[in-house]
Amino acid sequence: MATTESEPLRIAEIPTGLTIDPVTLDIIEGALKNARFEMDAVLFRSAMSPVIREQHDEFPMLTDPRGRMVVGQFGAYINEMMADWDRGVYPGDVILTSDPFKCSASISHTNDWLVLLPIFYEGELVGWSSQFGHQMDAGGPLPGSLPTGARTIFEEGIIIPPIKIIERGEVQEDVLRLIFNNVRLPEMNRADLFAIIAGCRAGERRVLDLCDRFGKETYLAALQALLDRTYEAMRKLILVAIPEEPQSFEDYIDDDGLGNGPYKMKLTIWREGDHAFFDWTGTDPQAWGPINFYLSEGMFKMFIGIYLIMVNDPQILFNDGFYPLLHVVLPEGTLLKPRYPAALGCRTHGLARQFDVLGGALCKQAPELNTAAGYGTSPYMLYSGWDEAGDFFYSMEILYGGIPGRPIGDGMDGHSWWPLFENIPTEYLEAYYPLRIDGYTTVTDSGGAGMHRGGNAVEKRYVYLEPGEVSIHDDRWLTRPWGVLGGEPGERSEKILVRADGTEERLPSKCDNVEVQPGDMLVYRTAGGGGWKDRLERPVEAVARDVSFGLVSREKALAGYGVVVSEDGTADVEATEKERERQRAERGDPLAFDFGPPLDEVLANCLDETGLEPPKPATQLRWSPIEDGAEVLARVREREGV
Repeated sequence: MATTESEPLRIAEIPTGLTIDPVTLDIIEGALKNARFEMDAVLFRSAMSPVIREQHDEFPMLTDPRGRMVVGQFGAYINEMMADWDRGVYPGDVILTSDPFKCSASISHTNDWLVLLPIFYEGELVGWSSQFGHQMDAGGPLPGSLPTGARTIFEEGIIIPPIKIIERGEVQEDVLRLIFNNVRLPEMNRADLFAIIAGCRAGERRVLDLCDRFGKETYLAALQALLDRTYEAMRKLILVAIPEEPQSFEDYIDDDGLGNGPYKMKLTIWREGDHAFFDWTGTDPQAWGPINFYLSEGMFKMFIGIYLIMVNDPQILFNDGFYPLLHVVLPEGTLLKPRYPAALGCRTHGLARQFDVLGGALCKQAPELNTAAGYGTSPYMLYSGWDEAGDFFYSMEILYGGIPGRPIGDGMDGHSWWPLFENIPTEYLEAYYPLRIDGYTTVTDSGGAGMHRGGNAVEKRYVYLEPGEVSIHDDRWLTRPWGVLGGEPGERSEKILVRADGTEERLPSKCDNVEVQPGDMLVYRTAGGGGWKDRLERPVEAVARDVSFGLVSREKALAGYGVVVSEDGTADVEATEKERERQRAERGDPLAFDFGPPLDEVLANCLDETGLEPPKPATQLRWSPIEDGAEVLARVREREGV
């Protein structure tokens, strides 16, 4: 990072040889965790858009002077973003970007507005406070800036390079005027942006309080101690969870929104001592459509850490301390490292699917500790138009689906992949937008059968009250969320538009510009989660309870679990034992992974089963050759000294 000669940037040195006692370390750790949640709270109470205010689509972070995340969610990105920065960094500065290609994919699409705020104490940089949040609109041809037919990032709204919007405490109004002149909801964008800045200021205040209370040297030494502690904890987890023998797993994104697909995501993992390697060689080429997920190495390392920590020891603090132990191979030109100017708007399918692939690869080393596949995306519904008074309206909602069956119990029904996300209350939607929610339920039988049942999908029925246009983003309409260790796959997603005159139209999972009239109803069903472990070992009383709750039908109880449930809701134990013996003999040994029918068969039966044409095989783009995976691995080894 370059600075002016007259005012060089002074970065605080982390002291060595200073031991922090356990009590002080715990106090500082607790204070930083609270600061991170205070950043959330300030943003939720200040933002205007429901996507941030109600659904909590935002992610905070506090770092040390070197830019390493100490508390947060998505991992550090400071050094990548600031690698080419040459405009100085001063107290009172606020930096903004929305360009994934200019910050090494710290953010994954142009709707995410990322704010960086340097924290200075006694003239020295002691860390960064940062936060990014999803803007409901960023300009471009469609409301929401997420066109499913985009072929380049230029079709996805305004692209903001790293730029100061506040310099030495002075708001750069001309810069902001230019930005807000290119979006449909400038008041909302401005409110959300300054709410993000307010959240960052809250984090800054708490860091300065800790420096005042304990002294700068003690505070910085504590940060290093927290990073070191996470390093040691992860080193032990790697030895338990990662195999020395390479293990590969692959799964698919169904299509790219332009009729191409399915797109394979392949991951190979192995361990060399206490260092783990994650190699995406074999992943399909980047797509024409906007399903490309530009995966930051740092972000993926954090995802790996979150997965291993949550499965094995949730008390471990998420931070960048374990990064030196993980090594990621991402060949350029693939779906996960697309070349500029690839479209990125529908990247959530790859973002969520990576957890399925990671879990599948880890399953082979410690199958009892890992989960099945979930609904595997972030389903969107976008509705916009002009009401009777001539005012523009735009509603956007992220839906949820079936969480996979897990070692600790059933998958949750209709839950978010992201733990802190929440739904938008029906009352909010109906009060602020011209629509009515006709129903919001789980989809019976959509969760895969298993000893621990996969979570059910959700069905949400939107009745539109004004003429407008609807966009849909979803996946898992073709392939199924797989089950493990004898668990069955979850059910696929589907979208049905019921016109006011009663006619029905089946919609693809990715579509734009669907015209709707008052009284038209969209039936939006997401995918279920896969089941965990032998479905014929699920307790009979649990199946009967699910039937009584409407989560499982009597027919699925029989076919999926071998449980005979009478009309009064009681289980016939003797008949159940006989039926389960019959099914065991017919099935044979449980499958380690149950994907449902083979992909060739799924494609052949696509039209009959889904009412939609199958996608065409994906091909490589002429202008984006795929890097050789072996060369990338060699480069990673040389760069990271392994």
